[in-house]
Amino acid sequence: MSSAPSHDPLHGVTLEQLLTALVDEFGWEELGRRVPVRCFQFDPSIKSSLTFLRKTPWARAKVEEIFVRWKRGE
Repeated sequence: MSSAPSHDPLHGVTLEQLLTALVDEFGWEELGRRVPVRCFQFDPSIKSSLTFLRKTPWARAKVEEIFVRWKRGE
């Protein structure tokens, strides 16, 4: 019995991969505009942003939503 492939765009994507892809696509300035948090707006880095997003569920949800919408072409 094989399982059907997941249609979830987040399936198999780590938070670091997700964030790196978004920074490459939109840049820190645009991410900081869409999710106005200090770790995106002032001296941003992947490491500090990962730390913040892992501790802040509402911000992580917003970043994941941006990723999903981008992947769906919205």
